[in-house]
Amino acid sequence: MSRARLLPVAVFAIFFAAYLAVGCYLTVDQQFFFGDALSRVQAAQSVLYSRDPHLSAIGFIFTPLTAMVQLPLIAFSPVFPALTADALSAVIMSAAFMAGAVTVLTGIARDRRVPLGLSLVALTAFAANPMIVLYGANGMSEAPAIFFVAWCARRLIRWVDTDDVHELTVAGVALALGFLTRYDLAAAALGAAALVAVVTYRRRGGTARGARALIDATLVLAPTILAFVVWSVTSWIINGELLAQFTSEYGNKAIIAQSGGSGSDTLGQALRFSATELLILSPLLPALLLIVAAARTRRRRLYPLAAAVVVFAAVLGFQVITYARGLTFGFLRFYLAAVPLTTVVALLAVSARHTVPWRRRGRYAEPPAPPPASRGAERALAAAAAVTAVVAIPVTAMGMTSPKFAPQEFAIRSVVFRQPDSVNPVYLDARTVARSFSTERDLAEYLDSLHLPNGSVLTDTVYGFAVVARSDSPRQFVIPSDEDFPEQLNDPAHFGVRYLLSVPNTGRGQSDALNLRYPTLYENGAGIATLVFEAPNQGADLPDWRIYRVLGDPPPGR
Repeated sequence: MSRARLLPVAVFAIFFAAYLAVGCYLTVDQQFFFGDALSRVQAAQSVLYSRDPHLSAIGFIFTPLTAMVQLPLIAFSPVFPALTADALSAVIMSAAFMAGAVTVLTGIARDRRVPLGLSLVALTAFAANPMIVLYGANGMSEAPAIFFVAWCARRLIRWVDTDDVHELTVAGVALALGFLTRYDLAAAALGAAALVAVVTYRRRGGTARGARALIDATLVLAPTILAFVVWSVTSWIINGELLAQFTSEYGNKAIIAQSGGSGSDTLGQALRFSATELLILSPLLPALLLIVAAARTRRRRLYPLAAAVVVFAAVLGFQVITYARGLTFGFLRFYLAAVPLTTVVALLAVSARHTVPWRRRGRYAEPPAPPPASRGAERALAAAAAVTAVVAIPVTAMGMTSPKFAPQEFAIRSVVFRQPDSVNPVYLDARTVARSFSTERDLAEYLDSLHLPNGSVLTDTVYGFAVVARSDSPRQFVIPSDEDFPEQLNDPAHFGVRYLLSVPNTGRGQSDALNLRYPTLYENGAGIATLVFEAPNQGADLPDWRIYRVLGDPPPGR
């Protein structure tokens, strides 16, 4: 294998191993989990090992790619239970995608022969950023989302230099796969299509340039439109909901309403919060972006920078707008695209030292840029880019300790740096967050110890996903993805259900199917069950559990 081919393989292998090691430490050793990662593990598990295994059990609230990627791994969970019980399948998924993102960004540096010093600093600063490390290791959807946006950005940068139509095709595929990872990447697809249309229109002459601009934009946007249509129509056919994320009682809109809002009361508060989140992730990015844009404008090489900025900025802009409108939560991870954006801007701070590769160079390819008039100015730009990338690391690390601005991440410090004798309220809150899902693990172990037959425990996966994912016997649960779930819910004793897992009928618990059918179940058993025991939750923002035993004897054979 040539050195040119060996480098990306080596980069991927090194960082995949690094992120996987961190993920194993957090999940297997420390039992530190993020809810969305566990939820996707349980969704993938239900496709293969539920009472009623079928592909649509993967669910239609969230887009499916992160769960589907885990299916081949979860197939081995009977042999390696940690793949589901410790969410190791999700860790492998995120580690692979984040290592892929590092490899793609390395590819941008290789395409343009960026000086070695700047490349090493910028790429290392990205790979070692604490938010990148955490989300490369925790099984969440941020890693694949960053990978697909970075992949698209690299292809658009190559396209504006080479006018190679193949790059547009690949960029479109990357965006479609990105949409199947997270809905907000639809904004990146729209931004990329708009950029391509503008560039094509401006650099082509003649009366047909409008049609050509539309064709090029369609090449980028069509795959995402197709993914959206297929996913939405499939959801409508199976669930009767075209956009379940927005209309379902399990969707994001319902979750925000049940949780009491997104966190900011006014537009001004929301915008200030978003600005703070962006500055935590890359405090010097605005200044570097203006400097690099000015330098590239003078060199008449603005398009490569625009190609990178538009796709990342579209994702960030979508988050700012949706949070300002109260449509999403104020999570630091939603602004994570600022980190790879900083890296790409840093790599584009200096002129390309090499003609960008192509498969079929187009008529409107840009010739190689002339050498810079001032080597000193070029070195100053490179230094500014390097400083911007490096400074983000300590600032982000400090910002991640804030319960206000990093409500999901601030607990990580209590996992890595334990202070068993501390009475600091912030630290104690962090320990509570770190204990999230420990109660659900105990419930799963208790139910497993009973050696129940299949279909013995009825639960909704609003909160029950963590119990089901942890269990060694997922078929003992009756869950909403089972086709006979409504019948079992209406008459659990008749179908041999022995236990009901109940949560309070408040907050998100209002959408729990058991509470919808039996509103007083948690309080008094609703006349159909008797309380076995109660499990106060040790985690943050999670409900206390009550296990009820269904009244009446199970049918013969149960």
